[in-house]
This record gives sequence, C-alpha cells and structure tokens, in this order.
Amino acid sequence: MTKKLTRHGNSLALVIDKAILELLDIDADTPLKITTNGRELVIIPTRDDAVDDDFEAALQRANDKYARMLKRLAE
Repeated sequence: MTKKLTRHGNSLALVIDKAILELLDIDADTPLKITTNGRELVIIPTRDDAVDDDFEAALQRANDKYARMLKRLAE
C-alpha cells in the first residue's frame, strides 16, 4: 500500500486506514513508538508493560509444566 502525507495545520499527517487500525488493534489512545534507521520510518504500537509481564509469566509457567511433552512433540 502506498500512502501520501496529508497537510494538518503546519504539520504533515499520515492517515492510517480503518482496516489496518482494526487489524493492529490501534485506536486514537494507543501510544505509538516511532523510529527510523535513516531511510525507513517504523511505527510500533506500544503495549502496557504489565500485560507483557503477565504474558511472559504465563508462558514460563506453561513451559515449566509442559516442557517434557513439548519436547517430545517437537521430535
């Protein structure tokens, strides 16, 4: 998909289509991390660290509980 910037007052804005916003679960209140490597613009939605910590803890518990079974399935 190719987009053009839109004038917004004295600035330029990138309008993101509704379908993409829904796909990424982004809304007007979602904080976004914007970085660049000098050639490309990268926009990443930032998530709540508590949610990430809860997920990591749940993943660790599942790995601890089912490690043997998961290893056998992988073989």
